[in-house]
Amino acid sequence: MRQPVELILIRHLASRLAVPVFVVDRDGDLVYFNEPAEATLGRRFDEVRSMPFDEWTAVFLPSTSGRLMTADELPLAIAVRQGVPAHREFEIIGADSVHRKIEVTAFPIVAAAGQLVGGVAMFWQTEPK
Repeated sequence: MRQPVELILIRHLASRLAVPVFVVDRDGDLVYFNEPAEATLGRRFDEVRSMPFDEWTAVFLPSTSGRLMTADELPLAIAVRQGVPAHREFEIIGADSVHRKIEVTAFPIVAAAGQLVGGVAMFWQTEPK
Protein backbone atom coordinates (compact mmCIF):
# COMPACT_ATOMS: atom_id res chain seq x y z
CA MET A 1 0.00 0.00 0.00
CA ARG A 2 1.33 3.44 -0.91
CA GLN A 3 1.81 5.93 1.91
CA PRO A 4 0.50 9.50 1.75
CA VAL A 5 3.15 12.06 0.79
CA GLU A 6 2.89 13.65 4.26
CA LEU A 7 4.04 10.39 5.91
CA ILE A 8 6.88 10.05 3.41
CA LEU A 9 8.00 13.61 4.16
CA ILE A 10 7.79 13.26 7.96
CA ARG A 11 9.75 10.01 7.75
CA HIS A 12 12.43 11.78 5.69
CA LEU A 13 12.58 14.63 8.22
CA ALA A 14 12.65 12.20 11.18
CA SER A 15 15.59 10.33 9.67
CA ARG A 16 17.64 13.53 9.98
CA LEU A 17 16.62 14.60 13.48
CA ALA A 18 18.72 13.99 16.59
CA VAL A 19 15.64 13.52 18.78
CA PRO A 20 13.86 10.12 18.85
CA VAL A 21 10.81 10.11 16.54
CA PHE A 22 8.03 7.51 16.10
CA VAL A 23 5.61 7.75 13.13
CA VAL A 24 2.25 6.00 12.68
CA ASP A 25 -0.34 5.94 9.91
CA ARG A 26 -4.01 6.95 10.27
CA ASP A 27 -4.84 3.54 11.77
CA GLY A 28 -2.13 4.04 14.38
CA ASP A 29 0.11 1.34 12.93
CA LEU A 30 3.86 2.00 13.17
CA VAL A 31 5.45 3.01 9.88
CA TYR A 32 8.82 4.31 11.10
CA PHE A 33 11.07 5.21 13.99
CA ASN A 34 14.45 6.85 13.58
CA GLU A 35 17.91 5.82 14.75
CA PRO A 36 17.86 7.94 17.95
CA ALA A 37 14.61 6.14 18.89
CA GLU A 38 16.32 2.77 18.56
CA ALA A 39 18.47 3.41 21.65
CA THR A 40 15.44 4.27 23.78
CA LEU A 41 13.21 1.49 22.43
CA GLY A 42 15.95 -1.13 22.64
CA ARG A 43 15.52 -2.41 19.08
CA ARG A 44 16.41 -1.42 15.54
CA PHE A 45 13.79 -0.32 13.04
CA ASP A 46 15.28 -2.79 10.55
CA GLU A 47 14.18 -5.59 12.90
CA VAL A 48 10.63 -4.29 13.16
CA ARG A 49 9.72 -2.53 9.85
CA SER A 50 6.09 -2.13 10.91
CA MET A 51 3.95 -2.95 13.89
CA PRO A 52 0.16 -2.89 14.34
CA PHE A 53 -1.33 -0.37 16.78
CA ASP A 54 -2.36 -3.05 19.30
CA GLU A 55 1.18 -4.41 19.39
CA TRP A 56 3.29 -1.24 19.77
CA THR A 57 0.94 0.22 22.38
CA ALA A 58 1.54 -2.83 24.58
CA VAL A 59 5.00 -4.20 23.70
CA PHE A 60 6.98 -1.55 25.60
CA LEU A 61 4.77 -1.92 28.71
CA PRO A 62 4.00 1.79 29.16
CA SER A 63 3.22 2.58 32.79
CA THR A 64 2.66 5.47 35.13
CA SER A 65 2.66 5.40 38.93
CA GLY A 66 3.25 1.63 38.79
CA ARG A 67 0.11 1.04 36.67
CA LEU A 68 0.12 -0.19 33.08
CA MET A 69 -1.36 2.44 30.77
CA THR A 70 -4.11 1.75 28.29
CA ALA A 71 -3.55 2.56 24.62
CA ASP A 72 -6.00 5.45 24.92
CA GLU A 73 -3.72 7.17 27.46
CA LEU A 74 -0.68 7.28 25.18
CA PRO A 75 0.03 10.67 23.60
CA LEU A 76 0.43 9.28 20.08
CA ALA A 77 -2.86 7.39 20.31
CA ILE A 78 -4.58 10.59 21.50
CA ALA A 79 -3.05 12.55 18.61
CA VAL A 80 -4.28 10.04 16.02
CA ARG A 81 -7.66 9.15 17.53
CA GLN A 82 -8.68 12.64 18.67
CA GLY A 83 -6.71 14.72 16.17
CA VAL A 84 -5.11 16.88 18.86
CA PRO A 85 -1.56 17.28 20.23
CA ALA A 86 -0.79 15.46 23.48
CA HIS A 87 2.08 15.28 25.97
CA ARG A 88 2.85 12.97 28.88
CA GLU A 89 5.66 11.54 30.98
CA PHE A 90 5.65 7.79 31.67
CA GLU A 91 7.89 4.73 31.85
CA ILE A 92 8.57 2.01 29.30
CA ILE A 93 10.55 -1.20 29.20
CA GLY A 94 12.61 -1.36 26.02
CA ALA A 95 13.02 -4.52 24.00
CA ASP A 96 16.43 -4.73 25.71
CA SER A 97 14.60 -5.06 29.10
CA VAL A 98 15.83 -1.65 30.32
CA HIS A 99 13.32 0.52 32.23
CA ARG A 100 13.26 4.11 30.98
CA LYS A 101 11.36 7.19 32.05
CA ILE A 102 10.42 9.23 28.98
CA GLU A 103 8.50 12.34 28.00
CA VAL A 104 6.47 12.14 24.81
CA THR A 105 4.97 14.92 22.72
CA ALA A 106 2.74 13.78 19.88
CA PHE A 107 0.70 15.52 17.21
CA PRO A 108 -1.51 14.49 14.30
CA ILE A 109 -0.37 14.68 10.68
CA VAL A 110 -3.03 16.23 8.46
CA ALA A 111 -3.09 16.30 4.65
CA ALA A 112 -3.69 19.47 2.66
CA ALA A 113 -7.33 18.43 2.24
CA GLY A 114 -7.71 18.35 6.04
CA GLN A 115 -7.83 14.57 6.41
CA LEU A 116 -5.84 12.83 9.14
CA VAL A 117 -3.06 10.70 7.61
CA GLY A 118 -1.16 9.71 10.75
CA GLY A 119 0.70 10.96 13.78
CA VAL A 120 4.20 11.61 15.00
CA ALA A 121 5.72 11.45 18.47
CA MET A 122 8.99 12.96 19.62
CA PHE A 123 10.32 11.67 22.91
CA TRP A 124 13.32 11.76 25.20
CA GLN A 125 14.56 10.07 28.35
CA THR A 126 14.09 12.11 31.49
CA GLU A 127 16.32 9.94 33.67
CA PRO A 128 19.58 8.23 32.80
CA LYS A 129 19.63 4.44 32.40
